[in-house]
Order: sequence, then C-alpha cells, then structure tokens
Amino acid sequence: MNTRPQHSERTSTMDRVYEIPEEPNVDPVSSLEEDVIRGANPRFTFPFSILFSTFLYCGEAASALYMVRIYRKNSETYWMTYTFSFFMFSSIMVQLTLIFVHRDLAKDKPLSLFMHLILLGPVIRCLEAMIKYLTLWKKEEQEEPYVSLTRKKMLIDGEEVLIEWEVGHSIRTLAMHRNAYKRMSQIQAFLGSVPQLTYQLYVSLISAEVPLGRVVLMVFSLVSVTYGATLCNMLAIQIKYDDYKIRLGPLEVLCITIWRTLEITSRLLILVLFSATLKLKAVPFLVLNFLIILFEPWIKFWRSGAQMPNNIEKNFSRVGTLVVLISVTILYAGINFSCWSALQLRLADRDLVDKGQNWGHMGLHYSVRLVENVIMVLVFKFFGVKVLLNYCHSLIALQLIIAYLISIGFMLLFFQYLHPLRSLFTHNVVDYLHCVCCHRHPQTRVENSEPPFETEARQSVV
Repeated sequence: MNTRPQHSERTSTMDRVYEIPEEPNVDPVSSLEEDVIRGANPRFTFPFSILFSTFLYCGEAASALYMVRIYRKNSETYWMTYTFSFFMFSSIMVQLTLIFVHRDLAKDKPLSLFMHLILLGPVIRCLEAMIKYLTLWKKEEQEEPYVSLTRKKMLIDGEEVLIEWEVGHSIRTLAMHRNAYKRMSQIQAFLGSVPQLTYQLYVSLISAEVPLGRVVLMVFSLVSVTYGATLCNMLAIQIKYDDYKIRLGPLEVLCITIWRTLEITSRLLILVLFSATLKLKAVPFLVLNFLIILFEPWIKFWRSGAQMPNNIEKNFSRVGTLVVLISVTILYAGINFSCWSALQLRLADRDLVDKGQNWGHMGLHYSVRLVENVIMVLVFKFFGVKVLLNYCHSLIALQLIIAYLISIGFMLLFFQYLHPLRSLFTHNVVDYLHCVCCHRHPQTRVENSEPPFETEARQSVV
C-alpha cells in the first residue's frame, strides 16, 4: 500500500495526528468506537538494545574462553569441560535463533551463514542493523516508496482507541532486527548465562578463590540473566496484549529489574549453597526439578488429546515443527528453573502460550519455589560445612529468603500498580488474594455472615 495521508486544515477526530512511538501522553479522544485515528509515521531510533546484546554476547564468550584456557593450563579438566560446554550450547542456540528469525536458510547469504558457523552471527547482524540505521538516517527527509499500514489499540485517558499508522520497509526491517535480538538475549540468558553463573559460583565456593577472570565472567553472566529476565516480562506483555500499543516507562522498567534481580540472584545462590552442601547427592534433586518443568507442557498436551499444531511456520514439516516445540519447551524450562516465565506454555495452541492473566499459575509457581528455597536453605544451614569461612550460616539463610520474599513484593507491586494495561484485568492482585482468603473460610460462616445476594456476588468474582 503506497497511499499517504494528505494533511489538511480539518479538525475532525479522524485527521488528528498522534506520535505513537514517541509520545505516549496525547490529548483525550472523543470519537466513535469504529473510528480509526491516523497516527504519525514512527520515528526510527538508534539500536542501543542491539549493541548492548552484542556486547553481552561477545563479553561473555571472551571471558568464558579465557577461563577455559586458564582451567586447561591448571589441568582442571572438569571445570574446563563444563565451562566450555555451557558456552558452546548457548552460542549454538543463539546462532539457530537468529537464523530462524531472519529465515536465512531460504536466502542466498553465504557471508551471514559463515559468520554464524564460526559463532559470530550476532556481530554480523549488529553490523547489518547499524548499516540499516545509517541508511535511514541519511534518507530521513525522503519518503519510502514501500509502506504498510499497522493498526494497534491504545489506552488514552482510560479510553480504548484504534490507531493506524504507516510503517516503511526499512523501519520494519530494523524492528525485525530488534525482535531477533530480544529473543537471542533470552536464549543466551537462560540456556547459557544461568548455568554458567551457577557453575562459576559453585567453583568459587569450593575452591575458596575468586580470580579476576572468573569475576568478569560472572558479572557478564549476571547482567545477561537480569537483562534477559527483564525482556521476558516485556515480551510476555506484548504477546498477551498483541492488539495494543504498549510502552513501559522508567519506573515500570526499574520495578521489573529490581524484582528479577532479587529473584534470580537469591534463587541461584540458594542452588549453589545447596549443591556445595550435598555435592553429588544434590544432582538427582536438581535434575528431577528440571525434568518436571520440562515435561509438564507435554503431559498437559498429551492429556488434552489435541493434535500437534502444524501452522507454526508455513514451510515447516512435522519434524521441523517438533524441533521448534522441543526448543521452546527447553527454553521455557530453563526460564522457570530460575525465575517465573510470565507465560504459561500451551503446545496445542498456534500461539503456544496462554494469553490469559492466569493468577493461579503465578501463585502456584512462587509458592512451590518458596517451599523449595526454604528446604534447600535449611539443608545448607543444618548440614552445610564451613564453606564460607567465618560467615554465619543462619544469617545467610535468612537473608536469602528475605531477598526472595522482597522480589515477590516487587512483583505484586508491578501487577497491582505499574502494569501498563492493568485497567484491562478482570481481577487484580488484591482481588485474587481476597478470593484465596475467602476459600479458606468455612462455607457456613460465609452464609451466616452475608445475605444470599452478596454471597453470590462474592463467589462470582472467584
């Protein structure tokens, strides 16, 4: 579609122009429900997220290979093998993710495929994105010949408005690069950085030394995990509310970052202390924990009797679809092993996720994880050897549990007050907690203390 709106002197609602990507605060709109407001063309911005993701990938890869060299030099074979394995697995998955998103197998791009083959795909993709950005910057005043129309809903002063704007081909290509790097960052974070960080913390604990190279690797891994978990929340909101234009402000992003940082660091430290206490005896517990998360979506899929979705990608065979589903399930298990995924996987659906708010799934996850963390901390407290020199084990255990509880508090704060589309919730956090408390009271007390009409209204909310 190559038609462009003509600017005129009219002041009707249909001709108002709103800066959708750049200006979330616009004037109130008084229009009919079926009206479509013409928005201004989106402005392209510098791809900071792409540069940051590439920096994290290169920094973690370089520091991991440096530690592999140090472990090999010191004849520490097991440490070298595990460090290299975590690096290779996440790097290969990152290359496959970028190839899949960009559909390179159907294109004639030998240089890109070669760079992916030598595990430098993110670097060449970053250069492509920068070249595309510079091209757009030079042609900023020119109109693109190829455009497409995009429609999104937006909440303006509590009123739902349908807005339409033109997106050029070059801007859409740059947006595709950003989306690819968001998914790449999650793959790197939960399939590479989480096991790498956990293992390096374990090695530091049992060896009682922390060399500078290992510190650098752990810092890169921690930043990667926090960034990936924050992106996980943002992508979950975008997937659940795909019809809406969503923007998160600095306060919302800060709340998510604090929530995810406390949740992941406390969880991983508890896992490390538990593993250092029981050593090989902890492996069956951790493996069983991961396998339960991994096979849960498949068990629900088989029990539902649904058929495998065959429309995930047009050119995919059943084998290709199965490979994609297995990869998604592994990523889902990796996320839920260290933090909440913010989505519930449904393999029978074309979208692969449950787009409902699903407070019950969130409550069940954090309840089970809290019980697990308490059990592992108690094991460390009562059976742990003096691995932390003169530190008090009871104080460490208490601090870790408090940190995890504080992370849950920030999570509740975000969903209750800072979620960008909280006005669309059927029930908020307070309503859910109120309903849970209502279930704990005997039914007779409820019937005696409230009139029948109020009782029915209360139960209908549940």
